[in-house]
Amino acid sequence: MATPDFVIVGAGPGGIRAAEVLAAAGERPLLADEGHAGGGQIYRRQPEGFRRDARTLYGTEADKAVAVHRTLEALRPHIDYRPRTLAWALRDGELHLIDEAGRAGVLRPKALIVAAGATDRIFPLPGWTQPGIYTLGAAQIALKAQAMAIGSRIVFMGAGPLLYLVAWQYWKAGAAPVAVLDTSGLRDRLRGLGRMLSRPAVVMNGLRYIRDLRRAGVALYSDITPLAFEGDGTAVAGVRFRDSRGQERRIACDGAAFGYHLRAESQLADLAGVPFAFHPLLRQFLPQADAMGRTAVGGLYLAGDGVQLAGADGAEAMGRLAAFAALEDLGRPVDGKAVAALLRQNARLRRFRDGVAAAFPWPGGRLAGDLPDETIVCRCEEVTAGTLRRAVRDLGAPEVNRAKALCRVGMGRCQGRYCGLAGAEIVAAELGRPVADVGRLRGQAPVRPLPAIVESAP
Repeated sequence: MATPDFVIVGAGPGGIRAAEVLAAAGERPLLADEGHAGGGQIYRRQPEGFRRDARTLYGTEADKAVAVHRTLEALRPHIDYRPRTLAWALRDGELHLIDEAGRAGVLRPKALIVAAGATDRIFPLPGWTQPGIYTLGAAQIALKAQAMAIGSRIVFMGAGPLLYLVAWQYWKAGAAPVAVLDTSGLRDRLRGLGRMLSRPAVVMNGLRYIRDLRRAGVALYSDITPLAFEGDGTAVAGVRFRDSRGQERRIACDGAAFGYHLRAESQLADLAGVPFAFHPLLRQFLPQADAMGRTAVGGLYLAGDGVQLAGADGAEAMGRLAAFAALEDLGRPVDGKAVAALLRQNARLRRFRDGVAAAFPWPGGRLAGDLPDETIVCRCEEVTAGTLRRAVRDLGAPEVNRAKALCRVGMGRCQGRYCGLAGAEIVAAELGRPVADVGRLRGQAPVRPLPAIVESAP
C-alpha cells in the first residue's frame, strides 16, 4: 500500500476539516473512515434510499451536519477517501489498516492525524444487559441509520446534553419518550452555568429541548439515583430509581437508553506511546497534545473528541488546527491569522466543555460503592462487581490493569470501552482511593475485532 505524506484516521467533523485544510494546501491526504459515508457518530448519515430531511435527523445542528457532508463530497476528487476501513493498530509510526473485503495494509506517513471520536460512557446497573436496553448513542444510531425507535414506551436516563438531544430527536420522529431521568441536579447546573454561557446559543438550544419535551408530556426528573432495570431476562419492562426526595419510583417501559456523556476513543494514541493525564472534571485519562494537536510522538497529531471531548464544533476546530500543525512541521506555509482565530475559538469550546462536565457530572464515583455484587460490569467476560471487588480485596489488585489480569475485566472484544471507566470507579471505591490513583486500562491491538483471515492489499 503506497503511503501518502498525510494520513487521517476518522471521517467525523474533525477528520473532514483536517482533510479540507490539507487539500487546500495542495496535498492529497488519505482519509480512513470506519463508517460508510462520513460524518462520524454525531452527523451519521441515513442509509441509501432514506429521505428524511436534515432537520428531522439533526435538529438544531442540521446546517452544520449538511455543511460537513457537503465538504466531504466536494473533497472526494482531491483526497484518497477510504470508507469502511478500520485502523486497528499503530506502532513505531506504522498504521495498520483493514478494509471491508479483509485486505490489510500498513502505512508509514510523514504526518498522521487521528480523529477517532468518542463512545458512550456508561455505569452498569442490575439488569442492564437485558434486551431492549441501549446506550444513548446506540438509540441515536437506530433512529438515524435504521429509522427505527427502540420501543414504544421509552425511558432515557443519564446526564449530559446528549440525554436531552436524543430524547428530543425521538419526540421529533414521533416516538416521544415516557420519561427522561437525569442524575444531575440544580446545584450541578449552577456550578457549570458560568462556563457554559461562553456559548449562550447552545445553552438556549438545550433549554428548548427541555421545553419541548415538557410540553409534549414527557416526565422529566432530575437529581435521581439509578437503581435497576427490570425485566424477565427476555425484555426490559421498567426502570427503578430514587427521585430527588429519596422516594423510590418505577416507570414501566419496553425500551430504555442510558449514558453519561462520552469517553474518548484513545486506543491508537495509547498504542503509539502518547502520554496520558487524568482530567479531574471529566474523570477520565486523556492523551496529551498541545493546543494544535501535536503529541510527544513525532509526526502524530490528535483531533476531536478522542483528545479533548469538546463536541462537534471542537472537533472541527481541532481538525483544522492539527492539519495546520502537520503542514507547519513539514515546512509548508500556513495562515497564521487563521491559526490564531482557531486557537481562540477552541479555548472557548474547551471552557464550555468544562462547564458541561460540571453541570452534568459523571455519577460513577457516588454509585460505585453501592452497586450490588451480582451486577455484571464487564459484559464481554461476564465479570461482576463482586468478582472485581474480590480481585482487589482478596487478591491484592492495586490498580485496574492488575485487576484485569486477575479477573479479565476489560479483556473482551470491546477492549474495556464500556466497563473500563466504571471498573476503575469500583476498584477505587474498594481501595478507598481517588479514581485517578488506580490508573486506566492500557490499550491493546487490535483495537477492534478483526476477521480471522485477511489478505494484503496491493
